Amino acid sequence: MRISLIGPAASNGARLPLFTCPVQAGFPSPADDYRETSLSLDELVNVHASHTFLLRAQGDSMQDAGIYDNDILVVDRAARPLPGDVVIACVRGDFTVKVLTFEAGLPVLMPANPRYQPIRMHSTDELEIWGVVSHSLHRHRFR
Repeated sequence: MRISLIGPAASNGARLPLFTCPVQAGFPSPADDYRETSLSLDELVNVHASHTFLLRAQGDSMQDAGIYDNDILVVDRAARPLPGDVVIACVRGDFTVKVLTFEAGLPVLMPANPRYQPIRMHSTDELEIWGVVSHSLHRHRFR
């Protein structure tokens, strides 16, 4: 899966209504009492930070991790990458998004689609972890 840089995230401070009762993904819940509060998407995805960038995903190698073609990725360049994190990596001059794992002490970039092979790094390979994906924005309506 390739990525393209959209640019640094910019904050506008807008707050949106947030209902405090969750929406049931299974059977509907009987009439819940709810309260309305507000939520800033800027705060939720940390877009006010100078180290937060937006990138667009291209391809299907991360679909089993919920990242689809043309999704927007929120990337934190200041986060320390940990095993299991979805990362933006630069491998041999090309950027990709994969899950960071390790085998025998060496990094392995794992796709989240069985049709793709892992990228196993060797001790002589150059790898830069550009940032950690903190959120992805997926479009559900295409009209």
